[in-house]
Amino acid sequence: MKIATLTKYTPEIADQIRKLLIQLSRSGKDRGEIPATWFNDLITSPYHDMLIAYDDNDKIIGIATLSVTMGPITRKNAYLEDFVTDSSVRGQGVGSALWNAMLEWCDGKGCNNLCFTCGHGREASQEFYKRRGAEIYETNFFRKTV
Repeated sequence: MKIATLTKYTPEIADQIRKLLIQLSRSGKDRGEIPATWFNDLITSPYHDMLIAYDDNDKIIGIATLSVTMGPITRKNAYLEDFVTDSSVRGQGVGSALWNAMLEWCDGKGCNNLCFTCGHGREASQEFYKRRGAEIYETNFFRKTV
């Protein structure tokens, strides 16, 4: 297994990532093709990256999408948006390897904290985070469609 930062877009890479995101989705619905422009924005931004875990055959078996967030009070933090490993490799250390790569990414960007949400009903994921020292931060999470 190897972990690398996404540096190029191909339809094949996009399709493999889309299939992983279906596994991450609560509904299991396929939201369709991810636009090439999204990948290009991610790749060219100094504040966003996707870490990808590949198996020995160069199949994508896990991803983590990270962003730097900044504010005058919070300073510089990282936000984890998508984190998923393929169901066929769960329990084999892929998630742990990605987690460690995320922490290295955060350190390299000068971030103080790694922030993320984990919904109700995802007890296995919550235990994964707790075993790695993450703490639940009591807050209300809001979303407004614009």
